[in-house]
Amino acid sequence: MTRVSWLVVVAGGVLAVCGIGAARTVAPPTPPAVATSCLAPRAPPVYTHRIVRAVSGGSDVWGRQLLATPDGPTYDGARRYVAPLLYATGPEGTAETGSGVYYLPFSFPFSIQDPVNALHVADGSEIISRRVGGRSLTVYVGRAGGEVFGSCLSRLAPARLADGYLPILETSYVDDGGVRYRQESFVGRVHGVPADVSFVRLTVDARRAASGAVVRLVPSTRGLVRVRHALVSDGTTQLLFGRGGTFDGAAVRYIVPRGSRAVLYVDWINRRVRAHGVRADERTYLSGRRLTVRFWTSRLSTRVRYVVPERRIRNAQLGLLAQQLVLGARYSAGNAYEELSYAEVIDEAEVMAEYGQLKTAQAILAETLHRLGERQTNWRAGEQLVADALYFQLVGDKRFVDEQTPELVRLVDDVDRQLASESDHGLLQREPISTDVGDPVYGLHGQAIVRQGLYAMARVWSQTGHAGLAARTRALAARLDASLRWAVRASMVRLPDGSLFVPVALLDEGGSFDRLTASRAGSYWNLVMPYALASGFFAARGATANAVLRYLLNHGSLLLGVVRSKADSLYRGNSPDASGLDNVYGLSESRFLADEDRPDLLVLSLYGMLAAAMTPNTFVAGESSTVTPLDGSYFRTMYLPPNLGSNAAFLETLRLLLVHETRERDGTPRGLELAYATPRAWLAPGKTIRVVRAPTSFGDVSYSLRRRGEVVRVTVDPPARALAELRLRLRLPAGDSVAAIRTAGRAIPYDRERETVDLTGRRGHVVFDVVVRHAGR
Repeated sequence: MTRVSWLVVVAGGVLAVCGIGAARTVAPPTPPAVATSCLAPRAPPVYTHRIVRAVSGGSDVWGRQLLATPDGPTYDGARRYVAPLLYATGPEGTAETGSGVYYLPFSFPFSIQDPVNALHVADGSEIISRRVGGRSLTVYVGRAGGEVFGSCLSRLAPARLADGYLPILETSYVDDGGVRYRQESFVGRVHGVPADVSFVRLTVDARRAASGAVVRLVPSTRGLVRVRHALVSDGTTQLLFGRGGTFDGAAVRYIVPRGSRAVLYVDWINRRVRAHGVRADERTYLSGRRLTVRFWTSRLSTRVRYVVPERRIRNAQLGLLAQQLVLGARYSAGNAYEELSYAEVIDEAEVMAEYGQLKTAQAILAETLHRLGERQTNWRAGEQLVADALYFQLVGDKRFVDEQTPELVRLVDDVDRQLASESDHGLLQREPISTDVGDPVYGLHGQAIVRQGLYAMARVWSQTGHAGLAARTRALAARLDASLRWAVRASMVRLPDGSLFVPVALLDEGGSFDRLTASRAGSYWNLVMPYALASGFFAARGATANAVLRYLLNHGSLLLGVVRSKADSLYRGNSPDASGLDNVYGLSESRFLADEDRPDLLVLSLYGMLAAAMTPNTFVAGESSTVTPLDGSYFRTMYLPPNLGSNAAFLETLRLLLVHETRERDGTPRGLELAYATPRAWLAPGKTIRVVRAPTSFGDVSYSLRRRGEVVRVTVDPPARALAELRLRLRLPAGDSVAAIRTAGRAIPYDRERETVDLTGRRGHVVFDVVVRHAGR
């Protein structure tokens, strides 16, 4: 099959829907040449059939195809297998927005408790204040102003973020008369309005159209009264609009004659406040935009930087960090998932600390510990212990540890009480696997994380002057470790393919799963087991860990390197071939892959997350997403996006490609692996990889790999504290190899098989050149 790029081409507009290419990939549906009825594209039988074939087996067939290419997985390779994500679904299968298209959460992150003030729908059709179902402004266009902006997908250009990552939404559209529109919107602030404002600039170009256009801006609130250029209700201003607009009691209306062009400005105020002396015009818009750009540029410019030579990855990193700062401690925003979800939000705190967003990380950890209370489970308690310990290791903030210690001691006391019981095999008491699965079990994931947390906090307390508490906590960790190893040995099953199945529900009857996502039980095993695998309970790169990884890879755990699930919340049992992705749990999966030194699988996961689990160019993800077409739709659907956990999974995977800590059996930090899993294309001629002040358990580390022609200049600034091992990997493009290493000091050992240089024991600023040889030269 030759490469085909699919674009829906219509009169006056283009929608880039999906590019499908390379042999054995999924063929796209055939779109209409010209959009007349503007029905949403449907998934043809051949597309659906190939999806079903891919998800019905045990191995990640698409991932294997990408891994078999000379330079490994790429974003362009991964995105060709599945259609883009576009729709957002909530509980009971209801659409989250009027058009069904996902929204972006826009706000300022002044504290984790502040609400997200606006939801901007990605097709440009609507702005919703605060929450789904709240006050909204809908944009209508067309000959008579009756066509919802973006409603004809074949005339809608996919949404983008300004400069690739800023929280400023850019869309363009062509109406049924050929009038072209460009819309830009964002949340900002302006003097005279004590609330966040959704600014909208709409450019209407009817110069080459068959007709003129009517733009109608329709607020959901009824009974509004016009006061000059504002719509007011009960003395509060809800909408400001620019010159030329009229109000008919239901909508603000603009007329743009054929052959003309106009730029319209609208300010939608997201809280009921009084606005004084403010006009919706170019000056106000540009002032608000400058403030927003300045704010986010500054907020995202931390001392910690991970700079990679792929613009799409850089944009995703910054765009997701902005989303995370808006979400704060919320699992999602503006919908039923706007809540504190403990394991996921604590993972987020760890990631934000790794990216230098220390105030956010500390605020989340203080909030989660404060709110644990009656909602405490062993899994949550273990996560809190692990995260507090990691924060100290990265930041060294003793005062924070002292503030948290009284409540953390209460968690340790509870573990002590449970282990003292003679009725639980020396394990922690039975608990539900998750909030969605009620049957109590000896959950391996929760028990392993408590073990990890006890060992970690024992080290922290030992370093911060709490010797007695440290000794007690370490002893509890050792007791739990011994009982847990006995329970795992008694429960695990060796399979004929050489893989090892370890149940999450220890000591209970039940066999392995032939295909994990074929059942709800197998799907939940696949979601929570990575927490146990990433905890360090199984010795890294040992026989047991390798056998468990083999089970994951052979029994349908991943698709395009992304964690799979049954996605019942989306399919609701309506499709026997249903299969979805659940990238929330990719964070622990990636940590496990890094521990196992599986760089190609990590690269696959990074690109799979970006291509299959997020919206293109806006980086929005749900808790889960469809793979098999839902109700025959070509475009895919997410459950309750945006999602804090999925965002954190991508950010953590990116860091693991660049910086990975190795550990001893009890979790004690041992050393660092630098650039161990970078895509090979990142070291092509002219490319640079740079890490600046990345926090680690040994102190900050910085390095750069800069290739010019056939030489890679390597600079490394090791951490201040001693570490047992420090290695850097040179993942060169296919056909390239290391010919020599030139250094002014003592020789640097190079392991050709592992592609690594050993920098253990080096101090200060290390500089050396790697001479590259290309095959055939």
